[in-house]
Amino acid sequence: MSKTQETPAENRPVYVIGHKNPDTDSICAAISYSNLKNLTEEGTFLPLKAGPLNEETKYVLKRFSVEEPKTIFHVGTQISDIAFRKISGVSSHYSLKKAWELMKSESAVTLPIVSDQGRLEGVIVNGDIAYSYMDILDNTILSRARTQYKNIIETLKGNLLTGNEHGYFVQGKVVVAAGDDDSLRKEIEENDLVILGNIKERLMIALDENPSCMIVTDVKELPADVVEKAKSIDCVLIATEYDSFTAARLIHQSIPIKYFMTKDNLVTFDLDDYVDEVQTRIAKIRHRDFPIVDEQRHYVGMFSRRHLLNMTKKKVILVDHNEKTQAVDGIDEAEILEIVDHHRLGSLETIQPIMFRNQPLGCCSTIIAGMYKERRVEIDKTMAGLMLSAILSDTLMFRSPTCTEQDVKTAKELAQIAGVDYEELAISMFEAGSDFRDRTTEEIFYQDFKTFDTDEVKFGVAQISAISRKQLNSIEGNLRDYMDRVRLDKDLDMIFVMLTDILEQGSYVLYGGNDAYDTLSLSFGQETLHDDICDLPGVVSRKKQLVPRIIEAIQTMNN
Repeated sequence: MSKTQETPAENRPVYVIGHKNPDTDSICAAISYSNLKNLTEEGTFLPLKAGPLNEETKYVLKRFSVEEPKTIFHVGTQISDIAFRKISGVSSHYSLKKAWELMKSESAVTLPIVSDQGRLEGVIVNGDIAYSYMDILDNTILSRARTQYKNIIETLKGNLLTGNEHGYFVQGKVVVAAGDDDSLRKEIEENDLVILGNIKERLMIALDENPSCMIVTDVKELPADVVEKAKSIDCVLIATEYDSFTAARLIHQSIPIKYFMTKDNLVTFDLDDYVDEVQTRIAKIRHRDFPIVDEQRHYVGMFSRRHLLNMTKKKVILVDHNEKTQAVDGIDEAEILEIVDHHRLGSLETIQPIMFRNQPLGCCSTIIAGMYKERRVEIDKTMAGLMLSAILSDTLMFRSPTCTEQDVKTAKELAQIAGVDYEELAISMFEAGSDFRDRTTEEIFYQDFKTFDTDEVKFGVAQISAISRKQLNSIEGNLRDYMDRVRLDKDLDMIFVMLTDILEQGSYVLYGGNDAYDTLSLSFGQETLHDDICDLPGVVSRKKQLVPRIIEAIQTMNN
């Protein structure tokens, strides 16, 4: 009735994920690289996103009829990643005997008790069964536990001669009739359950007292008149070949486990719970086994502390970033297999060597398009459209100083495959991304926000692009107020918001933090700072024109 459930590591998907606050390149790189891996390697590669999409990326996916990747916020090891045990849940009507036999056959110390719908109702452990034998001295416990006659018959290997096996013993005590006839009449009361030997006269005396149930030992069948008399008073009559001592000893085992199960304050876990949190929670709990349930509290399986030693980390491939601060939460707990990126070397570390491809190009999707060629895999129209869109976005339609000849060449080749006018596509994308109507300040701010760490300072840079300065001016005031909240919430030393005019090829920067003014002044000259903004004509690249000079200024100021 049980099995060990384990999803082999090789059958679990590898997640391909871009950075937090994903931009178009981050999403398109994840999708296109997953597609390449699925076409060329064994296993399943699944593109995911580490945050909500911005309007530009939504437009791209819709235009090329591509489904939005699912979101993952944490890649830490979860209960679903361990080889937990799937012991089938049992009914609360199970007898103690049946539960004990199942525990022995399955080498289990805990049984989950579930409803007909599969929902967890409680658990019973072998200690509960021991307690029922050692500490319960009560001859009314069978009736108080509403013991079903079917359980009694199974436990005693009995033969039902009259009565309904599906009925319940709900009133009276258990009497083992061992005295003389007068004692028998005094001991037995109406609705009791009587255990006695096969002496016809004593059987008739017992039935005169109108018991609910009579169990006759050392016999398989009884005289017809005894059966008829039991039937006339609605007494459940059971014959068992066990002797009276054995029957009296065993009948206790017919009690349903629901009477002894633990049902209140159950310690349960979900498949989505993270192992590090689980370990902290169970550290002070003496239980050996713990039930796993789903969102509807359906029982899924059981795990013990030893199962936590046998877990498989999530396998991930990172695209378009290699900074720990930009990676999905829990990245330290995952196994990084590959990184494909076009940014400066960041702070991520791996336990073992990995495939790390980093090229000084304007877009990560340019690298991936090259990998299709290297592996001689044909790029279809959809993948071409996605990678083209990513290049146009990251290079601002070839206007960014990060743009290389390889980016331009690759984009034009992809445009031919996709059958689109790349200039029209770029304008349409930028217009979608510049439409700030019906979008909150938070959505606008986080559409492309990254944090960076130096040894001394942690700072964040948001970049919002539009096709006109007028559009940017309309959101400037709200962004200025909101950026200070972000700086405090994320514990940043400095924060910058880069407002980029795509067509005019320039940006102006809002800034906050104690040293932000001095940092920008040292980076670009004091003459660029006026009216609480830093005006930077010709600066459109965060990666190549803004962040490196900020980092250089920070290092200079701290030396």
